[in-house]
Amino acid sequence: MTSALQEYFDATIANEQRIEPRDWVPDGYRKTMVRQIAQHAHSEIIGMQPEGNWITRAPSLRRKAILLAKVQDEAGHGLYLYAAAETLGADRTELTENLIAGRQKYSSIFNYPTLTYADVGVIGWLVDGAAICNQVPLCRSSYGPYARAMIRICKEESFHQRQGYELLMTMMRGTQAQRDMVQEATNRWWWPALMMFGPPDADSTNTAQSMAWKIKRHTNDELRQRFVDMSVPQARALGVSLPDPQLRWNPEREHHDFGDIDWVEFKRVVSGHGPCNAERVAIRKAAHEEGAWVREAASAYAEKHAREEVMT
Repeated sequence: MTSALQEYFDATIANEQRIEPRDWVPDGYRKTMVRQIAQHAHSEIIGMQPEGNWITRAPSLRRKAILLAKVQDEAGHGLYLYAAAETLGADRTELTENLIAGRQKYSSIFNYPTLTYADVGVIGWLVDGAAICNQVPLCRSSYGPYARAMIRICKEESFHQRQGYELLMTMMRGTQAQRDMVQEATNRWWWPALMMFGPPDADSTNTAQSMAWKIKRHTNDELRQRFVDMSVPQARALGVSLPDPQLRWNPEREHHDFGDIDWVEFKRVVSGHGPCNAERVAIRKAAHEEGAWVREAASAYAEKHAREEVMT
């Protein structure tokens, strides 16, 4: 029986068809999908924090409304992804507890502080831009609920990227102090944005299997290169320089060469020792504990209506 199920699974993957919650999957596939979707969901929820603390300090009502809408979108993305993980048998509360306890990770990019309002724009441009490069291929992921969730998420992330770029364009037409603020923020966020794609392919323990299962469609280094090539002309149009003296076009490769990434820094942040790791997790833990009564009330409400439907 298991052999026949494995053959059916393998054929589904080979034929570019979707795996659905009703289908049998190997334990390794299920474990990989839960890990990836949970990390993605955690990143969306933790990712609300860096920009969320600028909502009350945004310089106009329009900018406050834009930022508030974006943060609300990120909450929605987390909801879609936790729901997708639940179709694999994962428990949402357990996933959150794993995050708080450090047993599951989220994107390293969100462990850096937002020091100025320009960071809001640069996060939209670079961080959401990197997310788009990474996530658009996931719309063709082999696991159906994840792929379908990514379609809407990518549409909204694309809008966020344009919002951030528009903000930076506005600031670059402003005072010299505003232009300097944009450049300084770009300097700080460029290298962490390149780290978002994960370790180099040679050091990635999950890439080969994820690509064989067609969970991923491109390697970390392929996606990172695509992001660099996309960002260079955008930076030129914006009027900022990217903080990499080795960044230049290579006509033989038809791609941009770029400098070495500080992978020691990456590992330090991923392992929980970044500038804001403790703060981000503490805030998430407090929100989870303070929201317990809401979850309990929602459960009681659902149970009440379920009993009423049975009685009628």
